[in-house]
Amino acid sequence: MFEWATGRSHVVGHRLKDLAQLKAATLTNCEYCIDIGSAVARRAGLSDEQLLALPRYRDSQLFGDLDKLVLDYAVGMSRTPVEVSDELFSALRKHFDDDQLVELTGVIALENLRGRFNLALGIGSSGFSEGMVCAIPDRSPGAP
Repeated sequence: MFEWATGRSHVVGHRLKDLAQLKAATLTNCEYCIDIGSAVARRAGLSDEQLLALPRYRDSQLFGDLDKLVLDYAVGMSRTPVEVSDELFSALRKHFDDDQLVELTGVIALENLRGRFNLALGIGSSGFSEGMVCAIPDRSPGAP
């Protein structure tokens, strides 16, 4: 039901949600999630250069300030334990209302669940991005 409800919520733009989900996928190192997430993000407008720049997004001019803020949130939420500072959440509140924050938080949390689920069961890439650029796993995410 969580997956169903998340898929039907549209208060945050697809591009930002897809960007956040893909970043979370690269942090769990789930091949399936990165594979499908790259294909979805491409359809949402992310370029090949942006897909490849995700590990170093903070230093990349390919992402705007709002993109970087959302990516910081995905990084913070994907850590164990979760590290979302009051400053980061305050900055998010300047751009998102309560409904949008709940949706954004939900999609990032769901992507973490998917990744861990798939990793535990050994589910790998399925060819969604075969022959195309795919985001790469982020093995050492930097602090926001």
